[in-house]
Parts: sequence; C-alpha cells; structure tokens
Amino acid sequence: FPLLLSSSGLYELLAALPSQLQPHASCPEDNVFLQNMFGEKGLHSLVKSLLSVHDTVAQKCYDPELPPLPEDLDDEEDSVKIIRLVKNKEPLGATIRRDERTGAIVVARIMRGGAASRSGLIHVGDELKEVNGIPVDDKKPEEIIRILAQSEGAITFKLVPGVKEEAPVKEPKVFMKALFDFDPNEDKAIPCKEAGLAFKKGSILEIMSQDDATWWQAKHEGDANPRAGLIPSRQFQERRLALRRPVATLPIQRSSTGFRRSFRLSRRDKKTNKSMYESKKSEMYDTADVPTYEEVAPYRRPSGAKHRLVVLVGPTGVGINELKKRLQISDVQRFNVAIPHTSRPKKNGESEGVEYHFISKHLFEADIQNNKFIEYGEFKGNYYGTTLDSVRSVLSKGRVCLLDVQPHVLKLLRTAEFKPLIVFVKPPSIDRLRETRKNAKTMSSKDDGRNSKPFTDEDFLEMVNTAQVMEMQYGHLFEKVIVNDDLSTAFSELRSAVKKVETETHWVPVSWTHS
Repeated sequence: FPLLLSSSGLYELLAALPSQLQPHASCPEDNVFLQNMFGEKGLHSLVKSLLSVHDTVAQKCYDPELPPLPEDLDDEEDSVKIIRLVKNKEPLGATIRRDERTGAIVVARIMRGGAASRSGLIHVGDELKEVNGIPVDDKKPEEIIRILAQSEGAITFKLVPGVKEEAPVKEPKVFMKALFDFDPNEDKAIPCKEAGLAFKKGSILEIMSQDDATWWQAKHEGDANPRAGLIPSRQFQERRLALRRPVATLPIQRSSTGFRRSFRLSRRDKKTNKSMYESKKSEMYDTADVPTYEEVAPYRRPSGAKHRLVVLVGPTGVGINELKKRLQISDVQRFNVAIPHTSRPKKNGESEGVEYHFISKHLFEADIQNNKFIEYGEFKGNYYGTTLDSVRSVLSKGRVCLLDVQPHVLKLLRTAEFKPLIVFVKPPSIDRLRETRKNAKTMSSKDDGRNSKPFTDEDFLEMVNTAQVMEMQYGHLFEKVIVNDDLSTAFSELRSAVKKVETETHWVPVSWTHS
C-alpha cells in the first residue's frame, strides 16, 4: 500500500475532491461523472469507508497495544505470555482445571475451531495467572468462568507457558455415525455443559480431536460453524452403557416351524417344533456388543457395480412378505428373491430352482458345517434354509436381491461384499392393528396343510413387543425404519428408499469403501 501522511491522506484528499473540481469545456461529461460519484451520499460514504481502511492498513494502526510489563518483574520468574483476545458472543473455546499436584489453574482443553484455537496462542497445559489483571491463583475454576462470562470486548490473559506442543500433523477427516442420543445438559460427567455437542442417533459427526481418552471433540457434518463441541469418547460411552444397559432378549414367537419366512411361510401355533438356529451364541455376542459410534464414509454406487442387498427385518405378521411381493412385481427385471434350499423331496408341479433348490439331507448338513447358510431350520424332519451363494447368484445377474432374516444374522450380512440396505418394518399401535388388520389372517405354508386364522389380540401384542425389543437391540443397524400402518404407503416408502440408495450418496461403514 502507498503510505500517505495523516495530514494529507488519501481519504482526506478524495473527500475534498468534489469541491475542487473545475469545469472543463472539452470534457464536461468527466466533471458530471466525478460529481455524481463523489456527491452521491450512499456511494460517497462507502468510498470514504474503504479509503479510511486503506490508510489504517498502510499505517499499521491496527496492532493491539498490550499493557506494559510490570517494572518489578523478577528476572528469575517463569517466563510469561500476555495474550489479548477479542471476545464476541461465542465462547472462548477452552476449559480449565486445577492441577492436583501443583494447585495451579491450567488450560485443560482447547476446543477445535474456537477463538482460543484460532488464535494459536493458548495451549493445553498453560498456567493461568491473571484474567484482565485479576489474579486467579486463589480462585476456583467456577469463579474464573464467571469472570470470563461477564467480560466483554477484549480479554487479557497472563499465562505461564506449559510444555511446548509439537505442530499438529494434518490428519485425514474422520466421520462417525452416532448410535445413541446425547444431550450434554443431561450428562452429569461432562466437564462443561456449555461446551457439549448434542446429537441424535444416526447423526453424522466429524471428529476433530481424539486426544482426550474421555471426551472427544466433534461437530456435525456439514456445519459451517468451525467450533467443535465435547462428546463422550467411544471407550468412555461403552463403559457407561455396559454398566446400565438392560439385558433384553427377543420373545420367542410361536411358530410351527421355528424358522423364517424367507424359505417357508409358516402358521403360528402353540405346538413346539425344532429350531436349528444357532441363536444362543449370537444373543450372547449381541448382549456384550455396546453400540456407540461407527466410523463411516460417503458412498455412492458406481455405475455398473453390483446392487446393494436389500434386507427386510421385522416381527412375524408385520407384512414383510407382502412388501417383498409388491416390490418384485413392480419391476420383475430389477428385483428378485434368493431361492431357498430344502432337503425334502420335490412335489408334483414343483421345479428345481423355482420354489426351492432341492438337495439331499446329507449335503444340507455338510453345507451347515461349512457355514454356507445365512440361516436354516428343520420342520417335520426336513431342512430349509437360505445360502449366501443364493444371494450372490441374484446380485451377479445385475438384479436387486430382496431378503428377510432374523435380526441376529445381520452382522453376517453387513459386509463390503453385500453393502446391505437394512430396512426395519415395524407395526403401528395395537389399536391401529385392530382397526387395519381385523380382516387379515395369519399365513400358513402349503407344507402345513392347515387353514389360515384371523389375527388375535395376543398376536398383535406379540408383534408390537417383538418389534420393540428388535429396535432396542438392533436399531443401530437399521438404515431405514418403515411403520406399516398402511400397506400402500409402506410400499411407496420402501420403493423410494431402494431407489435413493442406488442413485444417491449415503454414509456407510468405512470398511465398505476399502474394497
């Protein structure tokens, strides 16, 4: 910038220009232009402001004037730094604590993106001596916080530098999907409620710092505000949830088969039949698995890549079979289901690979031992089940595979290979079930040989209770939740969700993007 003396600054010179203009016969339009430009009140004010800033910058009159050091400062006293920050309505972005060993007030945490962080002058471990000239050695952290809250404009800190921090290494961004709700105002353990970041289950959080073992710093993905907030670390939250999490198990649904609709349609009955699920081991694992955060990354299905598997989960009778059927009929070239396997003999009118894949009991048992089945069961001495290869077969043909399973097998399917869209279909209230399902009937299999019966209140209660437990235990795995209050509406929601997952960007487990 060219520097002009204050007595003849550029601002003063141009401000006086209109009064010094003399008309020129050959260029009257220039005179009119200058008169209009500098005579117009609004524009004149703007130009004056811009030029005033020019002179201020050129003369470097913007540097803050720090107070002089005390004349009686001991040469042997610890080196100090005096910092002045201009405080607006936002918090300073730092927390303090009393050092248990020395008794000093020290900076405990610097919030990423806050005023203290942006200044680059205050660091974790710095010892706070004064705030606006007020000594704080004998004050409690709460008293110091009140002093800061009451201060306006510039705030001056006197600090003894802590251990010099190394320059932070630029790290790739880390995003986490929250698997629980968090409200800092309700959390008794958070060191500063005002510094907390509230979020809901399913929120995508950008993790700014994991330096603290107990409290991470994060912000909501896409939030323009650079200031971070405190959230519980994964380890801390897992420890807390494990201590207070109730143990809930899915109620046993009365099924004449004990296995899934994906390979047979069954009729619920009070008779007891064998189930070959290895669910006890799975339930033990799920009880110990405490959902907190899942690292995620944005993903959009590349053109020509295999479709994502569509998995439907819900209690018996909620309408999953009808939703699958409608979706398949809506576009038979796009949607298909995995053909189940059975060890029973083929009946008249049945064809291999249409109703079932028919295999011997010996081969079925060998496939069980080789972990080829997603899930399986036994009914009247015959095995029924759905294999991983039957799902792969549908996907390899460029179609969307529709599958419904028990929720305890979801972890088996949540892999980079299948990238499943998991949809939870839940029932409405019992009153709505009575109203909307009064003429509906429970479904029976053609293998069962019995007639369908209307739903009872006991059926409705079991359906609702099972859905509640499913959502409590496995809700963190559900990408979409649909309430099947009205079948047509639920179908439209499902079709829309499947379309979006094929054409839009979604957040998926980061491991899915490495394949």
